[in-house]
Amino acid sequence: MTELPVALRAMPEVSERVRELHAQMTLEEKLAQLVGYWLDQGGNVVAPMQGEMAGGQGSTALPDITRNGLGHYTRVYGTRPVDPAERAAWLWAEQRRLKRETRLGIPALVHEECLTGLAAWKAATFPTPLAWGASFDPELVEEMGRLIGESMRELGIHQGLAPVLDVVRDPRWGRVDECIGEDPYLVGTVGTSYVRGMQGAGVHATLKHFVAYSASKAGRNHAPVSAGPREIADVFLPPFEMAVVDGNVRSVMASYNDVDGVPMHSSGEYLTELLREKWGFDGVVVADYFGVAFLSVMHAIAADRGAAAAAALEAGVDVELPSGDAYLEPLAALVKDGEVPVEIVDRAVLRALAQKEELGLLEPGAYEDEPPAVVDLDSPAHRDVARRLAEESVVLLSNDGVLPLGGWHDKPARVAVIGPNADRPEALMGCYSFANHVLAHHPGVPNGFEIPSLAEALGAEFERAGLPVPELTHARGCDVEGDDTSGFAEAVAAAEAADVAVVVVGDQAGLFGRGTVGEGNDSESLDLPGVQRELVEAVLATGKPVVMVLLTGRPYAIGWAVDARKPGAVLQAFFPGEEGGSALAGVLSGRVNPSGRLPVSLPRSAGAQPYSYLHPILGGASEVTSTDSTPVRSFGFGLSYTTFERELVDVERSVEAGGTFRAVVAVTNSGQVAGSDVVQLYGHDVVSSVARPTAQLLGYHRVDLQPGESTTISFEVPTTRFAFSDRRMVRVVEPGDVEVWVGAHAADNVVRVVAEGIADLDEPNDMLGATSRAGAVPVRRVVTITGDVHEVTTADRRWVDTTVTP
Repeated sequence: MTELPVALRAMPEVSERVRELHAQMTLEEKLAQLVGYWLDQGGNVVAPMQGEMAGGQGSTALPDITRNGLGHYTRVYGTRPVDPAERAAWLWAEQRRLKRETRLGIPALVHEECLTGLAAWKAATFPTPLAWGASFDPELVEEMGRLIGESMRELGIHQGLAPVLDVVRDPRWGRVDECIGEDPYLVGTVGTSYVRGMQGAGVHATLKHFVAYSASKAGRNHAPVSAGPREIADVFLPPFEMAVVDGNVRSVMASYNDVDGVPMHSSGEYLTELLREKWGFDGVVVADYFGVAFLSVMHAIAADRGAAAAAALEAGVDVELPSGDAYLEPLAALVKDGEVPVEIVDRAVLRALAQKEELGLLEPGAYEDEPPAVVDLDSPAHRDVARRLAEESVVLLSNDGVLPLGGWHDKPARVAVIGPNADRPEALMGCYSFANHVLAHHPGVPNGFEIPSLAEALGAEFERAGLPVPELTHARGCDVEGDDTSGFAEAVAAAEAADVAVVVVGDQAGLFGRGTVGEGNDSESLDLPGVQRELVEAVLATGKPVVMVLLTGRPYAIGWAVDARKPGAVLQAFFPGEEGGSALAGVLSGRVNPSGRLPVSLPRSAGAQPYSYLHPILGGASEVTSTDSTPVRSFGFGLSYTTFERELVDVERSVEAGGTFRAVVAVTNSGQVAGSDVVQLYGHDVVSSVARPTAQLLGYHRVDLQPGESTTISFEVPTTRFAFSDRRMVRVVEPGDVEVWVGAHAADNVVRVVAEGIADLDEPNDMLGATSRAGAVPVRRVVTITGDVHEVTTADRRWVDTTVTP
């Protein structure tokens, strides 16, 4: 490199204090601010290729490692079980040492994983992100984010590596567990709420994984991505743009994948030109763990780690995590030889110092207070939010009347709780929970907080709900994995002796082969793991009423259970966390009315993947193919113990491109019990210059209604919700007709369109789920977008924001 790269146009604007501090630095001190150090890096494997990559910083003596200062401490609390208060005392002492013994006296920034709560021993474990999406409740997710941030801030942690904003495209991918859903708008609104909550507590959130990581070929982890630029622009980028522009997120993590052969850690087009120059992001870009070195080791676009460091730094990766494998000695040698301009280093250092200033680490009084002597990371407030989020995320997929159990005329006297996930607390938690991420390496160490299994929670539930307490029996039947059926006989006997059998099946979350879902646990099949389907069918053969409960980190192909209605009811829970057992028990008894909605389509088969409800006409089922991609249950689907009527009572007939139109929905609880409905507004661009989805979520709102109660909800919809990348790859809103309707889910629609009023239709609705009005099908209304083509810019902040007024 002989000239400064174009990316240096993005040099940061920083305070005078930061500039003065930077001016004092030697090259070695600058580079030290751009790397992390992982105290326990050589221990438990919790990152890809950790064993091969460990040890890049040489000596384990901290004074030697940090002689020039340090950018980050990596996972001080989250690599092994350490007492939080004791570790806080160590951290405060270590930060004071850095201030006292290094020449410039700059403390280290501390980052941790926090996807399902702070990943530390004794910390609350919340539902996994798929459950956030199933709740359709951004406000509650924001509450959770704030609580997690407050716990982190109390422990001296400054940056959280969450949320994941990858849009689900293929449920075979193991990291679906970490994602919010398959709709970019749902992912963006829920993920941005998490960012607001965490950053409102004074901790910087980090968006993962930028970008298109979830589009990997065949749903394989670390696989190449061949998505076209339009799919990336219109599907994968919108959640990130929303969190950057509307959420003011302070950190972004580059993803491991390449896109069309260009690794993201070396993409100045995305990390600088798009993220910074177009969107205006002024925070810090961090590497995914070992991602810089992977440019050489895994992608082979760099001859060695020095070349990898140069490529990543020029592209816009400011900080190398988890350690300094490339940004220390290998990069220093290139800078000293004049092969890498020092200005590229300066740009990243200024950003890193500005982040520390923003977090208060450059203040004279930093760490002069005392560390917390007592730490409660699982307070009543934590548990309350964990409970509410778990309850709102449970999805009722089918029900022939067997649920709720408390609704039976003669209450069940004997209940058999069967299955490999019935009495395992680990089955309630996701891949990035501390229990499944770290404690799996430390058998015998307790979780450090209360987490009753479903079987345990059900024992207390009936009394809590004021119902006669049945006799409960438990039989495992089989393991989550493997082909051992020796426990079937006990399970069948338990079912035969009971009035109803609750069969709890699903996943075990883990990493890199330790489990059935999670990072590195991709699947070739979407059948339930092991012999769990056979267990369910053996229990069904008894003729007793059966409720199937799924505790999973991905949607499985269970049409055999849902379509055939073999079990009387099917409940889907995506790793609901520490209060998940109690939440599910409440749904079973009837104390909790299920209100979750599917954030991902329920697949028909693995062969139909990748699939998204956001497909054009050619992406759906038709007579010209012998395969059927129609999902068993569509995005947004979820039943209730009550019924709802929804009516699109008013829509503005025309609106100028770039403007906003109002859609008013009336919703009534037409059943006999209180319940919560997720009102979903959908749209379709009738004719456009490129193929567009047949249905697209425009807005949603969760509403609680008593029996017989009605309300109206007003959606203010920017026409930019219909924006897309045209043939010039410019994001536009085109004039023309769009259809708008309210549905129970994405497939709850009909072809018939009316221009005025609501028509009474006699045709049956053969789509899945409840109709939008009793005795009628959802009706689409036409809105005409007028004027010229409107080119959308990032300054048009409302392009992803539908305002809802109850």
